[in-house]
Amino acid sequence: MIAESDNLIIVPRRHFGRIIGAAMVCLALAAIVRAFAVGQIEWNYVAEFLTVQAIMTGLVNTIVMAILAMLLGIALGVVFAVMRLSANPVLSMTAVGYIWFFRAVPALLQLLLWFNLALVFPTIGIPGLFSFKTVEVMTPFVAALLGLGIQQGAFTAEVVRAGLLSVDNGQYEAAQTLGMTRLKLLRRIIMPQAMRVIVPPIGNEFIGMVKLTSLASVIQFAEILHSAQNIYYANSRVIELLIVAAIWYLVVVTVLSLIQGRIEAYYARGVAAPAQR
Repeated sequence: MIAESDNLIIVPRRHFGRIIGAAMVCLALAAIVRAFAVGQIEWNYVAEFLTVQAIMTGLVNTIVMAILAMLLGIALGVVFAVMRLSANPVLSMTAVGYIWFFRAVPALLQLLLWFNLALVFPTIGIPGLFSFKTVEVMTPFVAALLGLGIQQGAFTAEVVRAGLLSVDNGQYEAAQTLGMTRLKLLRRIIMPQAMRVIVPPIGNEFIGMVKLTSLASVIQFAEILHSAQNIYYANSRVIELLIVAAIWYLVVVTVLSLIQGRIEAYYARGVAAPAQR
């Protein structure tokens, strides 16, 4: 005897909301593409200025500044994260104050403060040994490096602290029973395990740093946006030069995202991937 259910036809459920949403997204994207295609943008200027010397120099300066500022931020972040977790109240509170201040003050304001440091300290040095005029030392490059790097250190310190706290306390206790010093414990046991937690946000911070270097244009550092501005001040091709800068930011961020994915995969070895839904 054939069951009544055998004669039923299975019909997939209609997701009308998804279809309407997808159609609206496609229409919006088509409208944006059309606006750029038929608007007043001279795309031949975009192609012409994409690889000019000034833009390429700005691109190199952007990458160099992002790398150096991030290295400074990571170094400071590790030091202050360890200080934050220290049992010494002076070290711990110093780290808390550093993190509080440099996370609270906007990055643009910090750049301006460093660039105008000569108004507070006319000279920098050790009395009786050597001294330099601050206005000569605090170049746009130095001011941008200190402003971006020191601020990044405050954010990185919290990322590193979270990574250190993610390691089970038993790892600390087991290493201490073996007579390891605190520095050796961090270097050999704790940090390798914490990297799985630290790497993803640090990668995101690095990508953010590439874009954050654009703020240095206000203190005349010759990064890519500043170079584009100098060109469009001369030829009035504002939107074309901004598109050139945007293209290079997209290229750099795409490459860094691919590198970040490979690094995350390396440190995630042996860890089960989350279930796909």
